[in-house]
Amino acid sequence: MTELRQRMDNDLLVRGMAERTRETYLAAVTRLARHSHRPPDQLSPEEVQAYLVHMLREEHLAWSTCSIAGHAFRFLDHTTLGRPAATFTISGPKSRPTLPEILSPAEVRRVIEATVTRKQRALLATTYGAGLRVSEVVRLQLRHIDTDRMCLRIEQGKGGKDRDTLLSPRLLDDLRAYWKQYRPREWLFPGRAGQRPLDVSTAQKVYSAAKGRAEITKRGGIHALRHAFAPHLLEAGTDLHTIQRRLGHRTLDTTTRYFHLARRTVLKTTSPWDWLDPGTPPTPA
Repeated sequence: MTELRQRMDNDLLVRGMAERTRETYLAAVTRLARHSHRPPDQLSPEEVQAYLVHMLREEHLAWSTCSIAGHAFRFLDHTTLGRPAATFTISGPKSRPTLPEILSPAEVRRVIEATVTRKQRALLATTYGAGLRVSEVVRLQLRHIDTDRMCLRIEQGKGGKDRDTLLSPRLLDDLRAYWKQYRPREWLFPGRAGQRPLDVSTAQKVYSAAKGRAEITKRGGIHALRHAFAPHLLEAGTDLHTIQRRLGHRTLDTTTRYFHLARRTVLKTTSPWDWLDPGTPPTPA
């Protein structure tokens, strides 16, 4: 790690930035340096602005990706390098964001059953059955599985928050079968070397490949499983406050958006709710 990268990481850490945010900011600055073939502290604001334009025009990256990069560059300039706050211009998205296309329970089952290994099956079943963000599921450890209270412990989720989410009997069976075959030691879903958690991009590829084999054409990556989790629980009669706690939302307003998704999406199916447990959340330990 270079001295500048270490300084920036230290600055992010002492300001309470979540680990995922730190990794994202540092990765954005690393891409800037590789593109420019110069250390980031030697670049002028005009050169950084030109790189943001390059990301949008040449690399065709999403506006949200470029916006995060802009925040990272501002943090580097103003906080780590102590320069006057730079004003990098990033035009907003041209169209209003569209509502995600919610998978039905039957479609979720098809995707999970279209995986090719037990590890892939357990990965997607856990993402859906616990309503997790991909960054949360890949960082699960064996110690986070509490079979006495039937819950999964999510540590340092979005916003640096911890929470418990329920573990259904069906999901526990899947995880036990997965463990008997793979015997992970620390990380529930380790990467290839076993020393680090599975990479987020690998989890995305697992989902995309399974969705393709299942012949599901609805838009969205692995986060679609989390989007499906909440409406399916709503349809099963779970109250919004319970779902809010499971998803780790700070406010009920965020969770309420899922209610509108459920009302706009027809989800008629006879598929059972195998990976979901609509019961009451566990009380904090």
